[in-house]
Amino acid sequence: MLYRLHEFNRNLFNPLLAWSQTSAKMLTSPDSWLSQLPFAQRAAANCELVYRLGKEYEKPAFGIHTVNAHGQDVAVLERVALAKPFCNLLRFKRFSDDVPTLAAMKNDPTVLVVAPLSGHHATLLRDTVKSLLPEHKVFITDWLDARMVPAEAGPFHLDDYVAYMREFIAHIGAKNLHVISVCQPTVPVLAAVSLMASNGEALPRTITLMGGPIDTRCSPTSVDDLATHKSPSWFENTLVQEVPDNYPGRGRRVYPGFLQHAGFLAMNPGRHFMSHWDFYENLCRGDQEDADAHRRFYDEYNAVLDMPAEYYLDTIKIVFQEHALPLGTWDVAGELVRPQDIRDTALFTIEGELDDISGLGQTRAAHDLCTNIPDSSKRHLTVEGAGHYGIFSGRRWRNGVYPQVREFIRAHV
Repeated sequence: MLYRLHEFNRNLFNPLLAWSQTSAKMLTSPDSWLSQLPFAQRAAANCELVYRLGKEYEKPAFGIHTVNAHGQDVAVLERVALAKPFCNLLRFKRFSDDVPTLAAMKNDPTVLVVAPLSGHHATLLRDTVKSLLPEHKVFITDWLDARMVPAEAGPFHLDDYVAYMREFIAHIGAKNLHVISVCQPTVPVLAAVSLMASNGEALPRTITLMGGPIDTRCSPTSVDDLATHKSPSWFENTLVQEVPDNYPGRGRRVYPGFLQHAGFLAMNPGRHFMSHWDFYENLCRGDQEDADAHRRFYDEYNAVLDMPAEYYLDTIKIVFQEHALPLGTWDVAGELVRPQDIRDTALFTIEGELDDISGLGQTRAAHDLCTNIPDSSKRHLTVEGAGHYGIFSGRRWRNGVYPQVREFIRAHV
């Protein structure tokens, strides 16, 4: 019912939003007489703010078309390497006519970036991918919006997520592969590699776990507190909704993106309010550079997807309430997850000093679980002054974290 009410309200306000968008353009266009009015700039700012606060944000594009690899500008083509009902495995294929550059690129390490299925699209890791591409062959998991997946595709559980990871690793080829998982997928990635090790399968050369909830008993955050202080039935009865009839996934049970987005905003309401106020003031002053920076950030931040209800409820129960991975009780499709069976894969854990989503120590706990990986193949980094997003995006990622990730991968090729 709540999802249908949301859709009703969205349709109800669409005419106002369309009028606001059109008015903002007319009041700022040099070809419009309205832009010459004394109050035009402030009126346009009001209209654009209304439009951006109420509009539906589509999934952004990665938009990576060229990179400089080995001293040459090369073209980048984004293509689907493997399509699954709930996720596409994307490859960013690099092309060059320069023979030495092409030979150098063929020898670059292969990296699988596992993006989180936790509300935002994989494009949130655009900066991660752009940093890796000059020196690596890059794949990424591109999770689909569950409301766009027909109900006939069946449910999607946390066990299915682990199975996807095993399939993607096998498809790419584990022998020369380096896996980088960001936030939520650190848990299923570690589980997948553990199960592969237990079954004697080929393993990736390295796994890098960044800001993830391996053991949420360490430095609990507000996210952890919410997950542990509510019963599973509360999450199911309060947050899980059915997709309305106007989407391909009609009837599918999901944790809707609009509820997740409300939760994101509720974590730092003051910061978001001031950001929008500054945006409004920048528009009034005509400061388009800062206004464009705001647009770029919120075009990404406000674009959210629906998560399959089964996967969401499994994650709450297994990861946050039962702590099944660190306690050694996690059973995936009848197989016990045993990180201690991993021996030949190097491990790198990365945490942000100020991370308010995955607290300090939660990711580092993987070292205590992977007891048979030699100390010489283990590494940990705490990024000073970095929050959750700073460890994989922005200046701290590009200048501080990425060089160490690159060095770690090169040490284990």
